[in-house]
Amino acid sequence: MKIDFPKIPEDLPIRKFHDLFYEEDPELDMCKIIDSVFEQEVVDRVRLSRMEVKNCRFNQTDFQNIDLTDVYFENCDFSNANLSKASIHRVVFKNCKLVGVDFTESRFGNVHFDQSVLNLTTFGNSKLEKVIFQEASLKTTDFFDCHFKRVDFQSCNLDGASFDQTSLKGIDISTSTFDALTVSIDDLKGCKVSTHQAIHFAALMGLIIVD
Repeated sequence: MKIDFPKIPEDLPIRKFHDLFYEEDPELDMCKIIDSVFEQEVVDRVRLSRMEVKNCRFNQTDFQNIDLTDVYFENCDFSNANLSKASIHRVVFKNCKLVGVDFTESRFGNVHFDQSVLNLTTFGNSKLEKVIFQEASLKTTDFFDCHFKRVDFQSCNLDGASFDQTSLKGIDISTSTFDALTVSIDDLKGCKVSTHQAIHFAALMGLIIVD
């Protein structure tokens, strides 16, 4: 699946993340941020666009209603941050830590989670369109009542993930691994799985497989 990647100009000026407090509105645009620490802050309706953010820490920061457009995050730590009701479009999270992040009631479009850790993250009541999870850890991640449209899970760890009330029709999880998964038989209809996974699901349904 092809997605649109962030449209970011070259030769961006270096800024610090705290600079957004000096703006009339909490926003940053067309800049590069490296090695900033912005932890345990509370700032509503932040807007970030056309920028690169690398080696930054946002642990336990409240970013509710954040708007991210054309942003590339690399080696950033968002552990236990609140990004609920977010709008996230043409964004890459490369090698980022997103453990326990609250993404509930958010909208994602053309987003790439690449080699990132999203264990215990909650996506409840979110809409995801053209989203790729690639070599991502999604252990015990909660996708309750989400709407998926063209979402790929490529070589991910989905152990303990929950897809309660989320249809997986047309979704390919065949290259991903898990020991346990929470999903109803109805929501599993049309999901693309490997032979090994099909046997696993059959066993969960109580079927006895005889060679």
